[in-house]
Amino acid sequence: MNPTRVSFIRSTVCRHFRKDPNCARPFEGLKIIDVGCGGGILSEPLARMGATVTGIDAVEKNIKIAQIHADLDPLTSSIDYSCTTAEQLVTENKKFDVVIASEVIEHVADPSEFCKSLASLTVPSGATVISTINRSVRSYAAAIVAAEYLLSWLPKGTHEWSKFLTPEELVMILQRASISVQEMAGMVYNPLTGEWSLSDDSSINFIALGTKEDKGELTDVPQ
Repeated sequence: MNPTRVSFIRSTVCRHFRKDPNCARPFEGLKIIDVGCGGGILSEPLARMGATVTGIDAVEKNIKIAQIHADLDPLTSSIDYSCTTAEQLVTENKKFDVVIASEVIEHVADPSEFCKSLASLTVPSGATVISTINRSVRSYAAAIVAAEYLLSWLPKGTHEWSKFLTPEELVMILQRASISVQEMAGMVYNPLTGEWSLSDDSSINFIALGTKEDKGELTDVPQ
């Protein structure tokens, strides 16, 4: 899934900041945070595209693995990994041009408060990207029954279907956090080819980019 996720981020973030998506390092000059970075599978391509990347995760083991792997490549060794939470960084008044939470919101206790933290970390007119799983019959069959029990892609019990958000619910939650969703796409898996792709079908996996309201505050967001 990761290349498909990166493709959406590259195209939408470049559109938002009026950057050339075809150049080698389109994210040059952007500060990006990967919230819930795990082992750094998303943080690393963002760094290779020129971004100044911060990766955070609440699990220390994940951060150690991410740091070891990032140090193997000069283009990713500059990633700033830290075992912390979005909420903690809010108290430190940290700000980023792009805030990304990929496959995280379906695991948090309070999605509304989590989105408020993401909004607080985003500079005015900055971008917030969230990918997650829709709460649908198809997602129960694919993300839980198939992925956890039949294919063993994930440990059993990884997901709780009741915690999944529909696209409409995510849009509303983000809106209440002063983030307006601008673009959204489904991410679909083709079992015949073993490949993921972006799609209009958001019934299982989907990803969205929203922009934080600019209420007239001064900002140094690159244009």
